[in-house]
Amino acid sequence: MENIIKDAGVRMDKSLEALRSELAKVRSGKATTALLDGIKVDYYGNPAPLNQVGNLTVLDPHTLAFTPWDKSMVQITDKAIREANIGLNPVSDGTNLKIPIPLLNEERRRELVKLVKRFGEETKVAIRNVRRDANDHLKREQKEKIITEDQLKDAETRTQKLTDDHIKLIDEILKHKEKEIMEV
Repeated sequence: MENIIKDAGVRMDKSLEALRSELAKVRSGKATTALLDGIKVDYYGNPAPLNQVGNLTVLDPHTLAFTPWDKSMVQITDKAIREANIGLNPVSDGTNLKIPIPLLNEERRRELVKLVKRFGEETKVAIRNVRRDANDHLKREQKEKIITEDQLKDAETRTQKLTDDHIKLIDEILKHKEKEIMEV
C-alpha cells in the first residue's frame, strides 16, 4: 500500500517537472537560455544541442549570446536558430552570435498564456490519471484481501490529498508564468 502511494507521488512529481521544463521553453519576453534548449545543430554529422557545441549566456534581459568552441559552427548555429521557427534572428560578428529577444505584443502574450494554460491542463490530466492508477491498484489489493477496506479508504484519502497538493502547485506555477508573460 505504501509503495503504491509513494510511486504515485514520484510519478506526479515527474509530471510537475515535465510542466516546468515545457514552461521554461515558453518565451516571456525575457532572455533565458532555455529558449534554445530544443535546438540541435549538425556537429560533424551528428545532431547536438547548442550547449554541447558552444557557450550560451544571457547578456542582458533582452539578449542571448552564443560562442561556439569551433568557429566553423557560427553559420550552422545561426541557420539552426532561424529554422527553429521560434521568432529569433541571430546577429553574427563572424566568431559569435548575439540573439536579440524581441518584445512580445499584447496578442502574442495572450496566445502564450493560452498555451501555458493548455500545458497546465494536460499536466492536471496526467496527475489525475496517476491517481486513478493508484486507486485501481489499491482496489485490486483490497479485492485480493491484501489490505482491509479501512486501509483502502485511508489510502484513497491520502492519494486524493497528494493529487490535490499537486494540482494546487500546478495552479501556482501557471499563475506565476502567466504573470511573467503578461509583464511588459
